[in-house]
Amino acid sequence: MKTCNKFFAELLGTFVLVFGGCGTAIFAGRAVGFLGVAIAFGLTVVAMAYGVGHISGAHLNPAVSFGVWANGRMTFKDMLIYWAAQIIGGIAAAAVIYAIVKCGDINPGNFAANDFGADLAACGENYWNINACGAFITECVLTFVFLMVILGVTDGCHANGKFGGLAIGLTLVLIHLISIPLTNTSVNPARSISQAIFAGGSALSHLWLFIVAPLVGAGLAGLAYKGLCCCKKDK
Repeated sequence: MKTCNKFFAELLGTFVLVFGGCGTAIFAGRAVGFLGVAIAFGLTVVAMAYGVGHISGAHLNPAVSFGVWANGRMTFKDMLIYWAAQIIGGIAAAAVIYAIVKCGDINPGNFAANDFGADLAACGENYWNINACGAFITECVLTFVFLMVILGVTDGCHANGKFGGLAIGLTLVLIHLISIPLTNTSVNPARSISQAIFAGGSALSHLWLFIVAPLVGAGLAGLAYKGLCCCKKDK
């Protein structure tokens, strides 16, 4: 598949992820709650996995691309191209959400931005006040789990590869159920960047954590899965 095809597939897929997930949080969050938002993020991944997965693999997330690169399944150049597409797609989706907010009497809250501590806890009674260390651990561990699932179900020797998109989407639902009250759930730097740009404030000053922690977790997962495969071959 041509590089430009992969670029636009990742751009479109990440647009849908941010628009569907963050849009649900902003426009319907009060009605559907954390569970509804978690399901929305999972559904967007399932939809795009089957919609554009055959073109680009539907990473939709710089951390996923980094983990895939660390695992040795893509080149560094391709990873950078994916990163550019994902960040552009995420920002475009956030811009559309922002335009819709400005066209009506809508309270966007913190614009579904990722944050931690008192700034996030102030968004509602169901959020918890944790420090930067707690937020980093949360994002790093959950991204590690996410990548282990992704690398497993997309492994060429996996018997149920056709259900990979569903497994990945359900894993993302679980991740959101755990971490929305803690960090508003990132595990995706593109999703964090796009919302922080329009939210500003602490979401922008804390953005570094939601870039670094997912990349660390994804990189560790890429290496860990490679190690598991090597151990399997040695038996």
